[in-house]
Amino acid sequence: MTRRRIYVMASVIIVFIAAVLLWLSRQGDEDQMIQAVPVEQELELSAWVVDWKWESGVSDLQQISRNLGRLQVFAAYFDSENRLYFTEDMHEGLPRIFETARNGEVEYVDLTIVNDRWNPDGTAVQKDPGVISRIVASRESQEKHIAEIIDIVERYGFDGVELDYEKIREADWEKVCILYQELYERLQAKGKALRIILEPRAPIERLSLPEGPVYVMMAYNLFGNHSGPGPKADHAFIAKLASRMKVLPGEAAIALSVGGFDWAADTGKVTSLTEKQAAELLLRSKAEPQRDAASGSLHFSYEDDSGVKHTVWYADAETLAGWVSAAKRSGYYNIVLWRLGEFEQVTLDKLKEL
Repeated sequence: MTRRRIYVMASVIIVFIAAVLLWLSRQGDEDQMIQAVPVEQELELSAWVVDWKWESGVSDLQQISRNLGRLQVFAAYFDSENRLYFTEDMHEGLPRIFETARNGEVEYVDLTIVNDRWNPDGTAVQKDPGVISRIVASRESQEKHIAEIIDIVERYGFDGVELDYEKIREADWEKVCILYQELYERLQAKGKALRIILEPRAPIERLSLPEGPVYVMMAYNLFGNHSGPGPKADHAFIAKLASRMKVLPGEAAIALSVGGFDWAADTGKVTSLTEKQAAELLLRSKAEPQRDAASGSLHFSYEDDSGVKHTVWYADAETLAGWVSAAKRSGYYNIVLWRLGEFEQVTLDKLKEL
């Protein structure tokens, strides 16, 4: 074989090998492109059930329990001595709540503690900042509070704790963050979780919040009993809160509130409504509802039997789906619902699809 033919054959082989390598590299690129196609993160859904509506809450829970990863039992308040307090309604409902959750395969059931104070005469002060000031006042008061929480969690068999401490005074925030850290470490040692509820007005950008707890931002109360008529939330409000939440350490969730409010024009009285109450009121009034583009909420007006004009805003299944989508667009797939009890059937069905 001549030297020239050897050169030609070698060149052909080299070209062939290069072509094969190029084809293989392109196949690899295509595989990488296929692998790079994003898969949407799975939604993590949880919800609250409350003492004053535990029966209707259990009814809703029976339908969607298999779609919930956690259940928060809004159960513990404070008495006039700063001790944890359960209402008679909760003592009655707690066994049923646990039974329904366990039968429905809800993996975790948490105890929610809120700083409402119940007085000996049966009256209550909602979101009392004085309670928080007193329990964080000293190392001893904090330790007493933590010990009581752990005792109740273990006695009733809760899987975790959620602190819904609202209207916290500016002067108390540093000590409250220390309480969060201490409680988290104590619960972790016992295999229990800690969740922290945050109001939209909480100064999260400058707080030394500990890493470890799950932080739940309340994406509602845009309008309510503190304002004139409007939606509980809108898409811009959710997006703004989600942007602020980037400073939170660790895992975070967004809480959404169903139902709505009824504003009476002459007295200024504001009445909270469940979704079912709002839908029934709409049916009785024969009003024509409008859907707000910015929030997806329904709103309508009517006159009562005394001729007083009312304005109602509320969230239905379509509203809720839009809010969940707004949270997901902002990167949050952990959603908490306030609260179970008197959802319309179409909303329960929608929740099963999310």
